[in-house]
Amino acid sequence: MSRRNRPVSPGRSSSRGSRPRGGRFALVLTASALLLAGCASVPDKPEIVETGDPVVDGNAQLAAARPQDRVMWDYRIAASALRAGNDAEAGKRLDEAILSMGGLITNDADARKARSFFSEESSKTFIGEPYERAMAYYYRGILYWRDGQPDNARACFRTAQFIDSDAEENSYKGDYVLFDYLDGLASVKLSADGADAFKRAQANSHRHKLPAYDESDNVLVFAEFGEGPRKYAGGEYGEQLKFQVVNSRVHSAALVIEGRTVKLPAYDDLNYQATTRGGRVMDYILGKKAVFKSTTNTVGDVALVGAAVAASNGSRDSDRAAIALGAIGLISKLASAATTPKADTRAWNNLPQRLAFAAIKLPAGTHAGTLEFFDAKQQRIDALTRPVTIQVDDASRDTVVFLSELTR
Repeated sequence: MSRRNRPVSPGRSSSRGSRPRGGRFALVLTASALLLAGCASVPDKPEIVETGDPVVDGNAQLAAARPQDRVMWDYRIAASALRAGNDAEAGKRLDEAILSMGGLITNDADARKARSFFSEESSKTFIGEPYERAMAYYYRGILYWRDGQPDNARACFRTAQFIDSDAEENSYKGDYVLFDYLDGLASVKLSADGADAFKRAQANSHRHKLPAYDESDNVLVFAEFGEGPRKYAGGEYGEQLKFQVVNSRVHSAALVIEGRTVKLPAYDDLNYQATTRGGRVMDYILGKKAVFKSTTNTVGDVALVGAAVAASNGSRDSDRAAIALGAIGLISKLASAATTPKADTRAWNNLPQRLAFAAIKLPAGTHAGTLEFFDAKQQRIDALTRPVTIQVDDASRDTVVFLSELTR
């Protein structure tokens, strides 16, 4: 009997005819669906019962946070603690954040991983954008000065300005006003020359003339008001890091004390700092990841369509082609799914918009005053007016006062 006419044994199927067309291709598609679905699983996050106290609630979130998010919570807790007068907690959290930032400069494995096409930006250890890192050093400098350490405070203000600069390519310089101004003031307090720092600060202060340093001023008033920038993702794949900036109603403040009014103009604006570097608008687009995702996704679509067409022919060669194209499509689709260009929108979300400062001279004792806030037309916002008490224990050393419109 010829091979062509040989009957098919019971229980066996012919390599042609009775075999379901595209069966192997269907198997490839099923595996693809299962693998892609498996990428979507997200572990449960423990539920946090909030108390309404931002420091307590922040620490609860910190205890439950991923290691990659701990610096973010350190930032948030530090700001809340500073506003609540809890300097010990604020200092502790800032020290933890700054230690993490220092360790990330050279050899952080998570940061290297996040630069890969195959890891989300949010998978890296969060240290924040330059304006967020700079603010950590700014707040720490305030606390150092309050502790009687103007030398450490000066180091913090210098580092904050350095963070906003491009030291390698020298394409732009940090343009905060207060960081240089406070650098110079600390130098004067340490019997050093603060003239260069003052000149740099004045060059960046386009709206306000800075007061000359007076070494006898013993009360340093730091003020902040308005809500800072918010991050969100834009673009086809969420690959663009964008900022929502809302101009605060409060544009300036004043401290009324001892029969005089001490103006507290806004020397720095974090909304501006978040969206520019050295005065240039920044382009936050993770373009390479987006292009890679788009390309691999398209290749996957073409390959899978080709596989489906080949499978419909029913021949052995077509089946082989279908399996090959299906494998290519699966690999491309998996690569596209694994490529996550979404921008990292984790943020230090309780920063202020505007930073103000003044230095005055007061004798030892308790001084009652009033803090007032003003809008863009210099109209006082009565609802925000609040009493302020300044305690000067020793007129021969600096008393540092921190005032904030924000409460969380």
